[in-house]
Amino acid sequence: MSARVGVITFPGTLDDVDAARAVRFVGAEPVSLWHADADLKGVDAVVVPGGFSYGDYLRAGAIARFAPVMGEVVAAAGRGLPVLGICNGFQVLCEAGLLPGALTRNAGLHFVCRDVWLRVTSNTTAWTSRFDADADLLVPLKSGEGRYVASEAVLDELEGEGRVVFRYLDNVNGSLRDIAGISSADGRVVGLMPHPEHAIEALTGPSDDGLGLFYSALDAVLAA
Repeated sequence: MSARVGVITFPGTLDDVDAARAVRFVGAEPVSLWHADADLKGVDAVVVPGGFSYGDYLRAGAIARFAPVMGEVVAAAGRGLPVLGICNGFQVLCEAGLLPGALTRNAGLHFVCRDVWLRVTSNTTAWTSRFDADADLLVPLKSGEGRYVASEAVLDELEGEGRVVFRYLDNVNGSLRDIAGISSADGRVVGLMPHPEHAIEALTGPSDDGLGLFYSALDAVLAA
């Protein structure tokens, strides 16, 4: 039986279809989860995709964190469920307290839409185990509030615990310490601003480098 990966849709989500396609591309079964769902339908992992949940009112991810489905995600993550937050999904995970820090307006105050190079700085998470250490990935970035910020103490803690998962090779949004993605302490929850679901085949993206995240999650599910 294939792994079942939940893909959440909030009002304003844009990239749920792409995330579901990436899940299907690696041989898993995508399961649609609506923001008002009160359970996760027994899925083995969850993707919180990109977009503008609830129109980004108040601030990106601030309202989505209160959705019924997110209460279930937080509880399941506490039990070790692999969770990936992409772009707006990363913002939601930070707002929900699953990951530290916050995503703020880009340093240049402009929406950035371009392909970016990332370096894998931790391949010990549930979402990066298929990558070689220090591998470079080419994936799209598209966000206006993608600048990762946190206190110096939190940044030092992330660095010291090996929880900085991805760094920008060319920091286009002013993220502190070039951070593009981080993980929870147990490595089961990962958030990043760039979009691996848009880099699963050369025909429709700049590379197929994003596949590694989804294959890694399958490995984590099978090993559980």
